[in-house]
Amino acid sequence: MKVMIRRSAKGLSAYVAKKDLEEPVVETEHEGLWGGWIRLKNGWVLELPEMAADTRLPITVEAKKRTEAEA
Repeated sequence: MKVMIRRSAKGLSAYVAKKDLEEPVVETEHEGLWGGWIRLKNGWVLELPEMAADTRLPITVEAKKRTEAEA
């Protein structure tokens, strides 16, 4: 699914246009954000692609939602 990741004064957030959903990022697997998972406030866990650490935000990426069993 396409997910826009952006940074605001409140921190990182993720926006999923198809679901009209915007949620803050509450946990990340890696400090550098890319190549691991992020957990949203609503409980969703999304796998993000590998990208350079200095990738500028906002950016739209193809992310994969983990199932309950994977999370």
